[in-house]
Amino acid sequence: MFHSIRWRIAVPYVGLILAITLGLTLYVSNQMRQARLDNLETQLLADARLLTDSIEIMQPDEGETWDTLSKTWAAALGARVTLIAADGMVLGESHEDRTQMGNHLYRPEVQQALASGQGSSIRFSQTVGYEMMYVATLAPGKQEVAIVRVALPLRQIEADVSRLRKSVLLAGLLAALLGALLALFIAERTARPVYRLTDVAVRLAEGDLSAHLLPTTRDEIGRLTDAFNYMAAQIREKVSTLAGERARLAAVLAHMSDGVLITDETGRVRLINPAAAQLLGTSAEKALHQTFAQTVRYHQIIELWQECLRQGQEQDQIVEIRHQDLFLQVIVTPFQEVEWHGCLVILQDLTRIRRLETVRRDFISNISHELRTPLAGLKTLVDTLRDGALDDPPAARHFLDRMDIELDTLIQMVQELLELSRIESGKAPLRLEMVAVADVILGPVDRLLPQAERAGLTLSVDLPPALPLIRADSDRMQQVIVNLVHNAIKFTPSGGQVTVSAQRIDDELVITVRDTGVGIPAADLPRIFERFYKSYRTHSDGSGLGLAIARHIVLGHGGRIWVESVEERGSTFYFSLPVAT
Repeated sequence: MFHSIRWRIAVPYVGLILAITLGLTLYVSNQMRQARLDNLETQLLADARLLTDSIEIMQPDEGETWDTLSKTWAAALGARVTLIAADGMVLGESHEDRTQMGNHLYRPEVQQALASGQGSSIRFSQTVGYEMMYVATLAPGKQEVAIVRVALPLRQIEADVSRLRKSVLLAGLLAALLGALLALFIAERTARPVYRLTDVAVRLAEGDLSAHLLPTTRDEIGRLTDAFNYMAAQIREKVSTLAGERARLAAVLAHMSDGVLITDETGRVRLINPAAAQLLGTSAEKALHQTFAQTVRYHQIIELWQECLRQGQEQDQIVEIRHQDLFLQVIVTPFQEVEWHGCLVILQDLTRIRRLETVRRDFISNISHELRTPLAGLKTLVDTLRDGALDDPPAARHFLDRMDIELDTLIQMVQELLELSRIESGKAPLRLEMVAVADVILGPVDRLLPQAERAGLTLSVDLPPALPLIRADSDRMQQVIVNLVHNAIKFTPSGGQVTVSAQRIDDELVITVRDTGVGIPAADLPRIFERFYKSYRTHSDGSGLGLAIARHIVLGHGGRIWVESVEERGSTFYFSLPVAT
């Protein structure tokens, strides 16, 4: 409750009114009680003196006792009368059995009367069981009765004082209630502008930059409102500027190909862009506020980051992550700002560049290797002819035939390279038409059937009825079938089986070439469609370009090609083509 300014203003006022009312009630009631007690004491003292003066002339008659006389006087005065001897013995009592009463010599009022002629006291009477006022006077002469005591109960005085207290307290409560209502009204009027300022501040904090407040007064609250509106305008301007800069920075980071992370002084990730999340196999939601080690998980990068923190200098290193085939350029730069410390980590993915360099290096190596064999053969044959084989017509003719074979190999290799180059560059346009799947598959299979029979293999075709038409370049697709079936025959031992099949899967037609051959090692599968790449060099006499050509032809048709293989159990090549609509 006291967290509200309204109650902090109202409650002290109400508390002050209640305190004044309580004090006034206690003061007035005490004054009234004391005045009543003084009046009562004066009255009782006068009555006691009257009875004391009457002691000598009003002795008990024959047959009467001091008790009877006490009761007579008590009835006349309307008070309790007690007659006490000089030794404290009670001689007469108007209201109680005096024989049951103890010695009164040491009662306060009796002691005062013996000492000064009169005395009074207020106390709780054990005899009658309630509080009373006692007044005693000393009797003159040497009478049997030495002390006359008159007493009255204080119940009426206490009742009157209690009524007065209730009246004053009720009036005080009413005044406190009216004061509380007035205090709440004043507090509400005072606090209302503060509440409005609070609401506008909350709206600003929630992002409503258009929130403002119109001043309604020219006092301190009005000046505070003006200052608040000025502050809000400044905040809007700065937030708009920062939002624009943040949006531009976010756009740059989101579209960067390089990964970017920023860590704070505690080593937790404060910013990560999509490229970095993809490289690290995580997401922005998981990475933010996690430690750098939890996000990166590669010890080479973590060690580089730690080295940057230790030295406070930029660290630059190429990191290779073999099990994920990643090749990264990692740059870690420290922030040395006055109020903020951290690191900027940039991850440049060089995997594709390295792969291209590897492919280029392998291409040069492979083409050099492929050209060296026929060129070396030609050189040997030419040297042999020059050394005298020309004089032997049969031998010369044999060497010329061998030279022709080597030249045919070179010509085929050059033609395949040219064809692959034309396909990759888009200079070999496809002549697309609606063709049946059987027309694409059966022709190549028939041409390769004699080769399969010579190798002791079973070559079969499995085509379900009612296959849909495909939109394709028939000659190019037959070239793909020839390459795949020829490879299957070449790498399948005698007694094996090669099967060509087709089936529709959703909106694709999938053609499969399955063999029971030697299979392909798992390490070679990712590179099997590269130019000049040969998984089995010792068993292959081709150029190594067939699968690369087949891949580009299938991709040119909007399809995809892939392979599944297990060593010594065979391989299955798949390629898919969109179904004609």
